[in-house]
Amino acid sequence: MDLRKLKTLIDLVSDSNVSELEITEAEGKVRIVKSMGVAAPVVMQQAAPVAVAPVVAAPVAAVEVPAPAAAPAGHAVKSPMVGTFYRSSSPGAAPFIQIGSVVKEGDTLCIIEAMKILNEIESDKSGTVTQILCENGQAVEYGQPLFIVE
Repeated sequence: MDLRKLKTLIDLVSDSNVSELEITEAEGKVRIVKSMGVAAPVVMQQAAPVAVAPVVAAPVAAVEVPAPAAAPAGHAVKSPMVGTFYRSSSPGAAPFIQIGSVVKEGDTLCIIEAMKILNEIESDKSGTVTQILCENGQAVEYGQPLFIVE
């Protein structure tokens, strides 16, 4: 990858809300991660042919695979979008809910900021909040569980 193209990618990441960018091309792979307002290339690998060694059959010991973690009991309220999770309407304000809060369907649980727009996330089920699965200011993905309501 030529340096002009690499510099352009770094500038694009620096000037956008994107925190990480990874591009794979025939010439190699580039990963740019933005931290503290500065984007810098983290890894650049050149594509190289991979030599394959002949396979020799050998006895294999049994490997115990850990069981997947059990899903939390109750109804999971999931994120409807990608964004940043906030428990309150402003940094100094009280959180919308706490563990143990009783909520009705339609009550505001949190805010997810996406593209500079604050989106109120409402409960889709009535019940008691038993778990808060995200930290204030944490990036969340589409479909990621945010709360458990029982």
